[in-house]
This record gives sequence, C-alpha cells and structure tokens, in this order.
Amino acid sequence: MTGKANCWDNAVAESFFKNLKSELVYQQDFQTQAMAKQAVFEYIEVWYNRQRRHSALGYLSPFDYYDRQLQHVA
Repeated sequence: MTGKANCWDNAVAESFFKNLKSELVYQQDFQTQAMAKQAVFEYIEVWYNRQRRHSALGYLSPFDYYDRQLQHVA
C-alpha cells in the first residue's frame, strides 16, 4: 500500500480475504449477485465479527473483545 518492499501493510486485509474466500466463497455456488452479497454480509456481521474467535484478540470474537474493552473503560 505504501510502496514496494513494504509487505506488512496488506497483511491484515490479505488474511481477512483469504479467510473469506476459503470459509465462504469457495464453499458455495452463488446463483445471483444478490445472494453473494447477502452471504458476504452474513459472514462478516454474523460469523466473523460476533462468533469467530481470533487468536490476536485472545481467542475472543471482535464483538466480545470490543465489549470487554468498553467494560474496562466504564
């Protein structure tokens, strides 16, 4: 993103899209673009953010991690 030889800029995005493709896109045959959009939305909002545990977040989902951070602030 910032130029040649700076491979770490895209690491997070590339990891996310690798997971999206392997866990969703390559597992289904979408009949319409609307079906694909809905499936991607559900993957991100229902599965990835609320249920899928992430090792970088102490094996919490992003939703639970964020919720825990808010509890520590209050």
